[in-house]
Amino acid sequence: MSTKIITHDDCLDHVNPQGHPEQVARLEHVLKALAPLGLETVSAPLAPDDDLLRCHPQSHITALRAAAPQEGWSRLDADTHMSPGTLTAALRAAGGAIRAVDMVMSGEAGNVFVATRPPGHHCERETPMGFCFFGNVALAAKHALEHHGLSRVAIVDFDVHHGNGTQDLVEGDGRIFFASTHQMPLYPGTGHAHETGGYGNVLNCPLPDGAGSAAFRAVMQAEVLPAVERFAPEFVFISAGFDAHVDDPLAGMNLTEDDFSWITQRLCDLAAKHCKGRVVSCLEGGYDLEALAASAAAHVTILKEQTHG
Repeated sequence: MSTKIITHDDCLDHVNPQGHPEQVARLEHVLKALAPLGLETVSAPLAPDDDLLRCHPQSHITALRAAAPQEGWSRLDADTHMSPGTLTAALRAAGGAIRAVDMVMSGEAGNVFVATRPPGHHCERETPMGFCFFGNVALAAKHALEHHGLSRVAIVDFDVHHGNGTQDLVEGDGRIFFASTHQMPLYPGTGHAHETGGYGNVLNCPLPDGAGSAAFRAVMQAEVLPAVERFAPEFVFISAGFDAHVDDPLAGMNLTEDDFSWITQRLCDLAAKHCKGRVVSCLEGGYDLEALAASAAAHVTILKEQTHG
């Protein structure tokens, strides 16, 4: 079983206003950086409403459809905009994450990287925000539980911003363990250590500006990885944001590609031990184009090494 990439050209049709950090070029740079790895690329399907309803009410879906513009932009909040192609791109991103679960569970892929945009981890149950419209990783986790009959799954989010949306969508479900490392203080202002979920199933590990590799690896080793180990998940999901990179313009965590390779390997080791190597990773943030591309390539190289292809 090999590593597969899920993406779709429709994800390039989500266009933000000029100067917005979540730009079309992000995905273009990621896909160009992944091309030399020679991995099979699979088209992301559109997520149907039935799948979206596992996390979002119909009112959320209806509101997004109503907000979708015929031209120009509609502004949902200060930094979350819809262009004519946004809704389709968001449905591809959610559908790609769900399709990735099916591919891994069926043995069609050993693990999958979902290279789509817009990202998802800031979208709450009824609130699109932070460039995000649907909770892509949370939707994939719920699909693994409810469609494939698994009983425990884990989500690890190493984006530099706290995944408030993912937390909102999963903290009331004891079958899902969610762990996040993130810079604090920083947008969106959530992710304090005392936020532990309704079942003790949330672990937040805030780190200060300038934390660097040593602090990041230490908290992963001391807190996140042991917690995932104790949970013994049957599937591991990764919210792979690369905006903790030293070159990223939106934060100051000061990580490097080596740190993303390191944590990817640790999470793959846990997946190999507990769940037959089942890993789905979804692209979240990362706003310096060169750093994003290099970091994504480092991350997916490790995924590829687990499957030997």
